[in-house]
Amino acid sequence: MYSVRPEKNEDYAVIKEINDLAFNGEGEGKLIELIRGSDHFIPELSLVAEDIEGKVVGHILFSLVHIQTETGLIPTLALAPMAVLPAYQNQGIGSILVRSGLERAKELGYTHVVVLGHPNFYPKFGFIPSIKKGIESPFAVPEEVFMVAELAEGSLDQIQGKVIYPPAFETVS
Repeated sequence: MYSVRPEKNEDYAVIKEINDLAFNGEGEGKLIELIRGSDHFIPELSLVAEDIEGKVVGHILFSLVHIQTETGLIPTLALAPMAVLPAYQNQGIGSILVRSGLERAKELGYTHVVVLGHPNFYPKFGFIPSIKKGIESPFAVPEEVFMVAELAEGSLDQIQGKVIYPPAFETVS
């Protein structure tokens, strides 16, 4: 079994290692460090998964981004990155992290989340292509990989615009 909890300072090195190994590079680890040092960081939404022995085997981060609309900026969350140690992948840990993160985000009063991710994974958590809700990706990616999820039903009904990520996201290639 696996449990989920907010990260602690002593988890930073292992979180970086998990992301470096899962993504085969240092981009996501650097992204996490930059977000931690910014106004976009939400400590309660940087979560780790532990195995029964307390070993940290996965991490997920939700941070503050905005949707640029005709009337101004609307705060929302970005799910990025999410990683599991390669030896622990395909055991449901990523799903546990996503479910726990979305639940905690809802408890904190957030009403929607965006993600750039696998179109066969994220829809099972309520994500749909963002374009269906009038939300544009800032990236040149296929429509089906940039998705949104409403944590409060109808929360995106009156919102149309383009997601604006902070400069930290430019570190990931």
